[in-house]
Amino acid sequence: MLFNYEAIDATGAKKIGSIDAVNTDIAISSLQRRGLVLTSIKGADEKSLFSKNISLFERVSSKDIVILSRQLSSLFNAQISALRIFRLLSSEIDNHALGVKLTEVADDLQSGNSISASLAKHPKVFGAFYVNMVKAGEESGKLNEIFEYLADYLDRSYELTSKVRGALIYPAFIVFTFFTVMILMFTMVIPKISPILIESGVEIPIYTKIIIGMSNFLVSYGYLILGALIVGIYFLIRFVRTPPGKYAYDRLKLNVPYLSILYKKLYLSRFADNMNTMLISGIPMVQALQLTSAVIDNKVYEQIINDAVENVKGGKTLSDSLSGSPKEIPGMMTQMMRVGEEAGEVGSMLKTMANFYTREVSTAVDSLVSLIEPAMIVMLGLGVAILLAAVLVPIYSIAQGT
Repeated sequence: MLFNYEAIDATGAKKIGSIDAVNTDIAISSLQRRGLVLTSIKGADEKSLFSKNISLFERVSSKDIVILSRQLSSLFNAQISALRIFRLLSSEIDNHALGVKLTEVADDLQSGNSISASLAKHPKVFGAFYVNMVKAGEESGKLNEIFEYLADYLDRSYELTSKVRGALIYPAFIVFTFFTVMILMFTMVIPKISPILIESGVEIPIYTKIIIGMSNFLVSYGYLILGALIVGIYFLIRFVRTPPGKYAYDRLKLNVPYLSILYKKLYLSRFADNMNTMLISGIPMVQALQLTSAVIDNKVYEQIINDAVENVKGGKTLSDSLSGSPKEIPGMMTQMMRVGEEAGEVGSMLKTMANFYTREVSTAVDSLVSLIEPAMIVMLGLGVAILLAAVLVPIYSIAQGT
């Protein structure tokens, strides 16, 4: 860590400079051995309170880690020492929060820790998958290749996840807009028109009576409904954060019509890509399965993979261990893995499947968007048309009567 200091030498002259040391005590001892009397010393990375508060709002995104991994790969390939690499990147990285973490990693490296052990101290930035991949690179002496694998994998994962999220944002926005428009109509427009329709004496159609009744109900009990909705969402979120709730939510995602196809292909792509990346990096099968179960982000698939871990430990092949869940793991995948096992090319077969399911996810997302857009527009149009008909038909009848 770099420290800035002010001191006085033996002649009484003022000295200002910086020193690289593991901690403050070692920095002070080193300067005192030079015959300097310290007046102040502080870490070069220390920021003002305002800067620290701003950094609390910064986050390290997947894209930041992708860029970092590519930079690490290039620098390790140039035969630069790990300590110099992390010192350099910590000062050059654009994301301040990530820069702070890299500085701490560099400090740990200077203290004698390995790269994987130093990264493991920051699990929110460098997950178990990342750390174990780096550990495998340290053991094999191929850190530059490992960081390149990591960058490629994280790039693929980021692109795929972003595409799925982007596909789901549009329908969510349309649904939100639809309900917002309906609520405003029921609570602000209909209450002003309904007294005119009722006092006119004309016969009100049944669908208009239903609309007026719904409007009166929302105006009278809207706050209670909103309160109940907020409380319900709060407890639902709390339930989903529990292990049984997370499992139920993940199971629901795999049973929703059409969306389930998209989610299954996403998890299968993630599984195959994770396993391929770790196996070609030299990580043993059992450890690769354990890490994959932790990062697949679906409790149903996590349980299936954990069961497969026990079966593999018991001597079964990976294909046989996964064949017991045909609904989640299709027969085509287990059969291709069996072929790979017989040929001794499991990693290569998993890469082929990862590429296949990645393309399938992209196709499914494009199909979903192409179906959702017209469906949502039709739903929005029908809702507004019914509401307008319920209001305009009685008004037309009043105009005809006059």
